[in-house]
Amino acid sequence: MTATILVVDDEPDLETLVLQKFRRQIRDGAVSFMFAHDGVEALESIAQNPDVDMVVSDINMPRMDGLSLLAKLQEGEDKKSTIIVSAYGDMSNIRTAMNRGAFDFLTKPIDFADLETTIQKTIRHVEMLREARRRQAEAERAHASLSRYFSPEIAKRLASNGEGDGMEVQWRDVATIFTDITGFTTLVESVAPETLGELLNEYVGGMTEIVFEHEGTVAKIIGDAIQVLFNAPGDQPDFATRAVACVHDLDAWAEGFRERWKAKGVNFGATRIGAHAGPALVGNFGGNRFFDYTAYGDTVNTAARLEAANKHLGTRICVSASVAKGAENFQGRPVGDLVLRGRSEPLRAFEPLKVGKFDALAMAQYSEAFAKLESGDVSAMPAFAALVGMHADDALAGFHLKRLLNGAKGVRMQLE
Repeated sequence: MTATILVVDDEPDLETLVLQKFRRQIRDGAVSFMFAHDGVEALESIAQNPDVDMVVSDINMPRMDGLSLLAKLQEGEDKKSTIIVSAYGDMSNIRTAMNRGAFDFLTKPIDFADLETTIQKTIRHVEMLREARRRQAEAERAHASLSRYFSPEIAKRLASNGEGDGMEVQWRDVATIFTDITGFTTLVESVAPETLGELLNEYVGGMTEIVFEHEGTVAKIIGDAIQVLFNAPGDQPDFATRAVACVHDLDAWAEGFRERWKAKGVNFGATRIGAHAGPALVGNFGGNRFFDYTAYGDTVNTAARLEAANKHLGTRICVSASVAKGAENFQGRPVGDLVLRGRSEPLRAFEPLKVGKFDALAMAQYSEAFAKLESGDVSAMPAFAALVGMHADDALAGFHLKRLLNGAKGVRMQLE
């Protein structure tokens, strides 16, 4: 690399001396020199030759002195490494120059051996800066490319470290969310391919944007199903709170999406959402040739089964007690103790509710009816019947009433 050096000094003989003293380095292509007689001329030269690597500038010059020039150079986006030259003993100006961002200084009369050493040191500094900028630019390009396919947190880690810092398989406490669309198989068979492509791309794009807004990680997209992780790969102490906020926003966006397409004559199904928190085996399971950052374990399976439980309960969102307890200021109502497929022990589940619904009178009525159901009080059935009579659209209350009418008791229920 040939280092381009701009020397700024109003002494008429300096240009000849510099070219003579550095003739070997100039001949070998190590350095090239440009010259200006004051700060104004120096700025004009840099504007015409932006590839100048460093500036060697005297302080005392006409029109614009070296300190003013230094200040102008530091204002630019590409700050030039600057060596300030001042009279011996002029420590006040030298101190000012260093405070304004000068890389180094020399005293007059100039010792050309010292000048050569200082220039070489500055060239090494410039090369280090250039390499750092190159790596940053590469990382930014890699991040921009990876962000098209991966969650931002994963893209950031992959871009900063080709092997993926924190991508190794490990046990982590996570909150995981599963979403699925009701009747999607029927939709696939009934709409034109181009319509289905537009539908699914818009749906998945919108849902993943919601996840990214909450700084979640999209672990898998399989058709219409989406798996989301919180607290992986990076640490998120509030991962349960993030998960609850995320499921509310996913539900709201999905319902809005469904209404928009219903107005176009397309019957897009409701999105069911399940969430659970606990330990999971998380990392890149794609081997040497593929990248597949995902999670496995009972926590993940439970979240998927909570999503499926919505089909029986009539709800759209169902979360576990571990999510409800871990989330700050959780608002919701108990669903019951679910014995999910593949499990022998019941799991307390909740339907998270937005503030408006949580504060409604219906919430108090539901809580009273559920307490009676849990205690085995025979008045649970009329309590749920009254609730359904006032709120016919309350699917969960209707589910419990139907159970009671069919002879079921308590809040423990087996779901297949």
